[in-house]
Amino acid sequence: MERYIFNECVYLGKGAREALVEELKKRNFKKVLLVSDESISKCGVLEKVEEVLVKANAKYLVFKDVVPNPTVQNVTDGVKMLKKAKADVIVAVGGGSVIDTAKAISIIATNKEHADVVSLDGAVDTKNRAFPLIALPTTAGTAAEVTINYVITDTNTKKKMVCVDPHDIPIMSIVDAELMATMPKSITASTGMDALTHAIESLITKGATQFSDMFAMEAIRTIHKYLIRAFDNGQDMEAREKMAFAQYVVGMGFSNVGLGIVHSMAHPLGGRFNVAHGVANAMLLPTVMAYNAESPSKPKFRLICECFGFDTKKLSDDECVKKAVNEVKKMNKRLEIPKHLAEFGIGKDDLEALSRDAIKDICTGGNPRETSVEDIKALYKSLF
Repeated sequence: MERYIFNECVYLGKGAREALVEELKKRNFKKVLLVSDESISKCGVLEKVEEVLVKANAKYLVFKDVVPNPTVQNVTDGVKMLKKAKADVIVAVGGGSVIDTAKAISIIATNKEHADVVSLDGAVDTKNRAFPLIALPTTAGTAAEVTINYVITDTNTKKKMVCVDPHDIPIMSIVDAELMATMPKSITASTGMDALTHAIESLITKGATQFSDMFAMEAIRTIHKYLIRAFDNGQDMEAREKMAFAQYVVGMGFSNVGLGIVHSMAHPLGGRFNVAHGVANAMLLPTVMAYNAESPSKPKFRLICECFGFDTKKLSDDECVKKAVNEVKKMNKRLEIPKHLAEFGIGKDDLEALSRDAIKDICTGGNPRETSVEDIKALYKSLF
């Protein structure tokens, strides 16, 4: 038997944020905690959502102290703000960091025994459904608005805690490409490659199913076609809408079947060295793809090639692997993704700790190839 968990409602498309007016009224939500960050506020995106809240006659309090790679402190501060607001719904406007923080706040609001936040690490069987949360993503990459996962950094241990909980999924997602139009090129690139990593890892993960493969392949095709267009011209609304769609679709897949060691290795890079998650994934992806090709997932590299637009009829499985890996490398280069770990102040003496963190990460269990600390260490080393 297979289980799939999705939002109860999603709005997709340019201007979709306007749906918030009727949804708030229909659900009788009157007081909102609006969760975001300073960058979203400064670029005018938060204001667009505030205008909608005014139309809905909703009272709201803004919490915009979320930082990239959000911390336990971010969450506990947000829980205090939720109490202060006396809100009946949380509205999160931002990228993965913002939505992840809002998820943690919403879980703790109804599961007070986890107020320490750190007890939410891993797959935790919370008792109660999270406090109502509506998510409006401003980046096309994490798909946090549709997943049952969130990531919070414990600064004491320098660990990125990957929290997995079916209770945390937002009740509604509003995916409005107009909220993504002000993304800088670097964020467009890194979040887009994050989405591609989700698609490729969920296609070859141990838990992949025919159902999840459908989402993954559609996302690979769409990202390959539109990411560079969105990178080159942030005002290309067709490209923005297609990327918004692709990252949401693949979120429906990987949230339910898992990922692999690209994510396991990316998480410690963020926790210990504050490397942006999408950048870490993009750097690691081609190297780990080549490593994972030596596994039962190898035939699926043919599907990846086909999604990239290659004719595979005369290609061997090994040739498909090579083409798929090289195409990802080309995308990274075109999108100006950094190549080397040393660019982030990471030394070879750090690899042991990074590798031991990665092998314990919850995503490691989904990797299609059995791995080890030494294998992971060698993969990190290859990026010097």
